[in-house]
Amino acid sequence: MLEAAEKGATIAAFGETWLPGYPFFCWSRQSELWFGTAADYIANAFEIPSPTTDKLCAAAKQAGIDVVIGVAELDSRTQSTVYCTLLFISREGEILGRHCKLKPTSAERTIWGDGDALGLKVHQRSYTKVSGLNCWEHNMVLPGYALMSEGTQIHIAAWSGGGKSPTPFDPIMERQLLLSRAFASQAGCYVIAAGGLRLKEHTPERLHNMHFDRTGDGYIIDPTGEVIAGPAVGETILIAKGSLENVRAAKAATDAAGHYSRPDIFRFSVNRGANALD
Repeated sequence: MLEAAEKGATIAAFGETWLPGYPFFCWSRQSELWFGTAADYIANAFEIPSPTTDKLCAAAKQAGIDVVIGVAELDSRTQSTVYCTLLFISREGEILGRHCKLKPTSAERTIWGDGDALGLKVHQRSYTKVSGLNCWEHNMVLPGYALMSEGTQIHIAAWSGGGKSPTPFDPIMERQLLLSRAFASQAGCYVIAAGGLRLKEHTPERLHNMHFDRTGDGYIIDPTGEVIAGPAVGETILIAKGSLENVRAAKAATDAAGHYSRPDIFRFSVNRGANALD
């Protein structure tokens, strides 16, 4: 965070469940090792707020930078369910909000619980309006429209990272970039596509047979859907300058939830009730 701030960044974005990490083991066959690793994952998840988030808030305040970071959030009541959460922290060191992934993808459902729409909203900052979604939520359409309807100007697309996919849907990075660029064009906003980083040397030896690389691929995309920075591969900081003039120009052409919508034909609503486990 400090290095990004020193380079002039006003907002720093990290990938999906950057802390404590993506549960890659969920894609493997269930076994004694699988369940033991799942138990470890729950043990390393944390509540919001907690001493861990206090440290993140302190780091953001010290750097003087807004932060959006993916975390594994522990359910405060059961202490046994984990959510894939995107945490928004202000440069003042305060939690702005959090968004829990609405529907984990495929095997992720064995590890993460379903989120709710309490945090599915745009956060107003002094310099812009910020939103974010986790990974394949960008393929769901309606969560993105909810954010577009609130006029998002900078959107964080938090991905688990580029590299080899454990599913038949290869190549994964090309699809992530495609969805990120499409969101930027549809919303008329900048998109920071932040990928996770995990290499074989980052994982315990006992889990190597379950492991697949995530190389941290990341991009910054302008409101027309064009890539203006990236790819960022590995542990690096990607920087780009943005302009609200470019955002307004893009929205002047197509404001998806404004003048480019048909409310006389379509109806849209969001249930912002809390998850049943809260």
